[in-house]
Amino acid sequence: MNSDFTLAVHSLALLAIKPGQMSTSDYLAGSASVHPVRMRKILSLLKKNGYIVSKEGAGGGFTLACKVEDVTLDKIYALTSIGSLKPKCTDANQYCLVGANLSEVLGDIFTDAEDHLTSFLKKYTIRDIIQSLKQKQL
Repeated sequence: MNSDFTLAVHSLALLAIKPGQMSTSDYLAGSASVHPVRMRKILSLLKKNGYIVSKEGAGGGFTLACKVEDVTLDKIYALTSIGSLKPKCTDANQYCLVGANLSEVLGDIFTDAEDHLTSFLKKYTIRDIIQSLKQKQL
């Protein structure tokens, strides 16, 4: 899995705990300790898919555009990371039983693993993330 998933979850959770407040990409990037350009890529993806909205200019930034209980982690995974579990196999000898077939065999296994992962992630929402984070404060 790549860090785009965690950055997207981070952004949605942070915007959710600041309802109605605009947050800039610089603020969100600082919170996640990443470069603002990297964060803007994630924010653009979230905006394109209707999870957040933005306002340009002075006092602008990003706010949440969805209900946190409706955003399951499998949706965020599908946006940011689908296919990332598939192993990268080197070009191998096509005359070797292993070399000719390993990529396909491992691909099938990891596709199945990703199906199981996305099924599991459906159980969790951004609301669940926020509730867990708030429990850490206690």
